[in-house]
Amino acid sequence: MTDERETLTYEQFGVAVRDLAQQVVDSGYEPDMVLSIARGGLGLGMGLGYALDVKNLSAINVEFYTGVDERLEVPIMLPPTPSAVDLAGLRVLIADDVADSGRTLEIVQDFCADHVAEARSAVIYEKPRTVVHADYVWRRTDLWIEFPWSVQPPLVDRRGGQAH
Repeated sequence: MTDERETLTYEQFGVAVRDLAQQVVDSGYEPDMVLSIARGGLGLGMGLGYALDVKNLSAINVEFYTGVDERLEVPIMLPPTPSAVDLAGLRVLIADDVADSGRTLEIVQDFCADHVAEARSAVIYEKPRTVVHADYVWRRTDLWIEFPWSVQPPLVDRRGGQAH
């Protein structure tokens, strides 16, 4: 594994949000809801909500990564999940930070498939090995990505309760 990394700054994140929102506008897609995949997609979902004037925002929590290049066997959707009734007939824009393997995006798209009128996805980064290609992508890379919100360790270690 190479030590070279893709680094996203907060300033670049702002540019990425606006660029992705513009891609959505240019495509003619008008989402009724932005569904963010927590945790990485929460900031993007909020930014897209403002840029696209969508006030109906929701989140879905899917756990897959446990560390740098460490992941569970399969992604797990954690409760609470949005109610299928809340999604019925909506045009949904799914937001996430990265489509790496694409398995997280895949599980959320599958969850939405039977309930929404249409679902499209927007990601900041897409990796070449992804099994699901997002409809809207800011950048493509095969490097490990350092996001500004997760590049530093947490202030509290909830597993051990130790402060940093």
